[in-house]
Amino acid sequence: MILLAVEEGLAQGAGLDAICERLGVTARTVQRWSRPGMAEDRRCGPRSSPANKLTETERKSLLTIANSAEFRDLSPKQIVPRLADQGTYVASESTFYRVLRAEEQMAHRGRAKAPTKRPQPELTACKPHQVWTWDITYLRSSVRGMFFYLYLVVDLYSRRIVGWEVQNEESQEHAKRLMLSAHEAAGNPVGLRLHQDNGGPMKGSTFLATLQWLGVVPSFSRPRVSDDNPFSESLFRTLKYRPSYPDKPFASLEEARAWVTTFVAWYNTEHRHSAIRFVTPDERHFSREAEILDHRHQVYEHARSRRPERWTRSTRNWTPAGVVRLGPSPNPTPKQEELKQAA
Repeated sequence: MILLAVEEGLAQGAGLDAICERLGVTARTVQRWSRPGMAEDRRCGPRSSPANKLTETERKSLLTIANSAEFRDLSPKQIVPRLADQGTYVASESTFYRVLRAEEQMAHRGRAKAPTKRPQPELTACKPHQVWTWDITYLRSSVRGMFFYLYLVVDLYSRRIVGWEVQNEESQEHAKRLMLSAHEAAGNPVGLRLHQDNGGPMKGSTFLATLQWLGVVPSFSRPRVSDDNPFSESLFRTLKYRPSYPDKPFASLEEARAWVTTFVAWYNTEHRHSAIRFVTPDERHFSREAEILDHRHQVYEHARSRRPERWTRSTRNWTPAGVVRLGPSPNPTPKQEELKQAA
């Protein structure tokens, strides 16, 4: 760790002596560690024990108290004040934690389920109907505190809206019907994965049974992580910041559906999406993007040939966007690299 910090500091232009002073080591030590076969810490360390170190008897007493029937289900933050109420002081909370950690007794204490680490979802799409994402957003109604609910399914590869509904309630039954109709309209694709958050409709037994029946593999965001479904959230922002989005709440369910119908038609057929080289979702979804982008490239090359002095570098990149990833890994696997090259 020290060598990595030194290397980073030197790359930023700092001097070796200043770096070593900040890290608490000598420059000679760093030079020795940098030699092949010498990468080991041979410093002597502290030459004397701390004056306030617990004795072996005190340490055993602390462990006995922490593991007793009275305190075994409590954390040190609870143990120390309770001991003080009994007129006893053994050690501080930090000392309790340090000793328990050294004895490998820092397992979850109590009956509550220990927190589990959830991996970040990683999905890759190199053609349409491989990965869909969906979510539900609120649309204001004319009654304060009441909303209409927009269910929206988008294809990860093309960004095309492949299914939507506006309902007056949030329900897994509505989600089930939407998924059935969207899946059928797409030609019942095989191997489809559906990414979603952890809302009630997404995790309902009826909805999950429907996905299983369709052969769709569900994928979920991590709990309490707001940006694990970024494609759907980004689409909702585009929707609600359209100039045509009503300033006033929707007066009725029919009015909300009529506006969303207009938006979906504009988004799929007219909106030039910045993440896919400014082609429309329909053009990418139906494999028309290569021809369009090649034409743009020819236009730019022609403009460059007429006035070459205006172009200091190559023309704009109009190649297709290629593979799309949700939750990309900082260290892509060979399979991911293979998919990228294939695209």
